Amino acid sequence: MKQEELLAYLKGACNGRQHTVRGAELEKALSLSGTDLRKLVNRLRRSGVPIASSRSGYFYARTAGEIYSTIRQLRLMVRGLEAAIRGLENALEKFEEQPEARQGNPGGEGGV
Repeated sequence: MKQEELLAYLKGACNGRQHTVRGAELEKALSLSGTDLRKLVNRLRRSGVPIASSRSGYFYARTAGEIYSTIRQLRLMVRGLEAAIRGLENALEKFEEQPEARQGNPGGEGGV
């Protein structure tokens, strides 16, 4: 399974921040898309595996400091996503309610 391959790769070749590997390199080495790589990293992290990251890529954390640094980075991402959600919610206020028959049909006709 790809999850075990990713874990083995990171533990073996990317142990500690000094051995960070770029996402594109992992994708190529494990024949993964960027989306699949991020999903696998997320699953591993959720199960308690210390996959750390920086702007330079991913690595298997060797110290608590490396994990704390990744947690800080993830919290900044969460704040950014929350701000984007608030902005979109504010944008909703600018839209007028459309009649049901016109939603999804630019011609305004109720047919399929």
